[in-house]
Amino acid sequence: MRTTVQDAPGSLAALCTALAGHGVDILSLQTHPLADGTVDDFLLRAPGALPAAEITRAVALAGGTATWIERADAHDLVDVPTRVLGLAARTALDAAELPLALRQLLGRCTIRSLPGRPAGGGRGPQPVPVEGVLEDTVMRLPAPEGGVLTVERPYLPFTPTEFARARALVELDSRLGPRIPDGEDVLTLPAGDDITVRRVDTGDLVAARAMHDRCSPHTLGLRYHGPVGDADRYLNHLLSPRFGRTLAAQTASGRIVGLGHLLWDGDETEVALLVEDEWQQRGIGGELLGRLVAMAAEAGCASVYAVTKASNTGMVAAMRGLGLPLDYQVEEGTLVITARLDAAPVASAPGPRPPRLG
Repeated sequence: MRTTVQDAPGSLAALCTALAGHGVDILSLQTHPLADGTVDDFLLRAPGALPAAEITRAVALAGGTATWIERADAHDLVDVPTRVLGLAARTALDAAELPLALRQLLGRCTIRSLPGRPAGGGRGPQPVPVEGVLEDTVMRLPAPEGGVLTVERPYLPFTPTEFARARALVELDSRLGPRIPDGEDVLTLPAGDDITVRRVDTGDLVAARAMHDRCSPHTLGLRYHGPVGDADRYLNHLLSPRFGRTLAAQTASGRIVGLGHLLWDGDETEVALLVEDEWQQRGIGGELLGRLVAMAAEAGCASVYAVTKASNTGMVAAMRGLGLPLDYQVEEGTLVITARLDAAPVASAPGPRPPRLG
């Protein structure tokens, strides 16, 4: 619960007394002093039969204003310093963690990264000062790769403390530079071929572009829903850890034959696959997709979606192979398949799934 009280002796005591009168236990409390009052964040344990509206009414009678209540989850049970240190450690290991860390730090919010100079020319977004800008429900921070990182939370204004924590995470990410965790898995496909699955980023652009060049126009059309005029521009964005995570399947010679992308799309998560023609129908797409969905579930995503053509039977089969509840939407030949992550993903190959790659 968050509420605002006057910065005066006894105001917090009045709130605590009102909550105690309804059998509400205070598990933790943070205060955020402001110029015109104090914002108090409570973690409460309330009787199951006590409605949130009754708590809000009691708080209002005790002097609280702009009260907001939401059901807590497991993350809220960890004290804030420990949680922030954990998020910083994850961000330090993997550049793709920054959007996820910000979302866990700030709750339900929309995060967008605007490049300093858009592809194809034109002017980029208005630059922000090094220290960033806080505007009520919106914060804007200098993105580590250039441009602007925008975080929006329309239902609840950010406090200066939240802004300072977010700014510290972004600064940490910027100082460490591009990075992805080391690690790779070698596995045998049903047809008997051995491939290696590993995380890739923009450092693998040349190899990814070479795979693009080997793909037929039909395969590229299914992936990008039309002709691809500038593959470098697409791939540079897709491979950037700033926008998500990418897995590659490569042969023993190091040739990339498949790419799987997990893309942070605002407060949603997209999955996308591209497998070289010669290596299709061998289980590579399903293997990559299963690992991407496992990453999404671990990151706390409620669902993932794939956008493809209705005629792309391979992608449809891969999504169905997850063994998850699926929703389908079709509009003018474009198919959007959404998988709800309320069940464990099904491995595409028999046996236990190898450890995650980042």
